Amino acid sequence: MTDHGWIDEHHNGVRYGLAGRVITEQTSPFQRVTIIDSERYGKGLLLDGCWMTAERQERQYHETIVHPALCGAESIERVLVIGGGDGGTARECLRHPGVQHLDLVEIDGLVVSLSQEHLPGIGGAAWSDPRCHLTVGDGIAWAATAADASYDVVIVDGSDPAGPAEGLFNRAFFEHCRRLLRPGGVFATQSESPEAFRQVHLDTVRLLREVFGHADPLYGWVPMYPSGWWSWTFAAVDGPRYRQPDPERARAVADGCEIWSPRWQEGAFNAVPAFVERALSAASQP
Repeated sequence: MTDHGWIDEHHNGVRYGLAGRVITEQTSPFQRVTIIDSERYGKGLLLDGCWMTAERQERQYHETIVHPALCGAESIERVLVIGGGDGGTARECLRHPGVQHLDLVEIDGLVVSLSQEHLPGIGGAAWSDPRCHLTVGDGIAWAATAADASYDVVIVDGSDPAGPAEGLFNRAFFEHCRRLLRPGGVFATQSESPEAFRQVHLDTVRLLREVFGHADPLYGWVPMYPSGWWSWTFAAVDGPRYRQPDPERARAVADGCEIWSPRWQEGAFNAVPAFVERALSAASQP
C-alpha cells in the first residue's frame, strides 16, 4: 500500500484496488486502521489492509445486513450490533421507529473515532441518537455474559475471520447469540464471499442451520470486496421469518434505501448458486 496512487487489498493472488490516497494510517492494539480518499467511491476504511467500507459503497452492505432482520423479527424493540464501528449498521437499524434500544459493541475504539472524524456520513444520525448505546469492548464477551432472551435482533457486523474478528465465526459464539434472542427474534451476520471465501461461507451457513434450526444466505454485491460477490446469512429458531418482510416496517424504510426492497430481498434469497445448493443439501443428508 502506498500513500498515493493505487490502494490495494491482496487476496489469493488477486488485487482489489482503488485509485486514491491515504489520509491517515494508525495502529491500535488490535489492528492497522487506514482511512483513504478514493477517486471513485469517496473516503473509505481498511483494517489490516482489507477493505471494510467506503462512502459510495456502504449501502450495498449496510442496507442488506439490516433490513431482512428488522423487517422479519416479531419485535424490534431491542437490537444488538456486534462490530460495526463505522456506524452504518446502527444508522440503518435506527431508521426503524420500532427500535427503542440499540447496543453497539465494537472492540476497537480507533475504528469508531476515525470513522466519526473522516466518515461521518456513514454513521450519520446514529452517533447522536439517544437510542444508540456505544460500548468499546469485546462483543464475544458481551454475548457470553448478556442475559437470556435480552434482544429481538442480533447483528454481527464483523470483518473477515482473522485477528479480532476470528471468534465471531464459531459454534460457542453462535450459541450465545441464539440464547440472547427473544422468541420471534432474528440473527444476522455477514458470511463472506461464496467465491473468495467459499469454505468459510459454506461452513458458516451449515453451522448456523445446526445452531438455530433455520438459516439462509442472501447474495448481493459489494464491488470493492474480494470478488465483489458477497453474502449475508440470517437465522431464526421458529422458522425463516426473515424471508417475509413486515409490510408496515418495509414501507417505513424502503423509500430511503438505495439497494434494499422487499422485491430485491426475495430475489437475493433465491439467488443461491448451484454449487452452494448442492453443498448445503449434502450437508443436511443423514
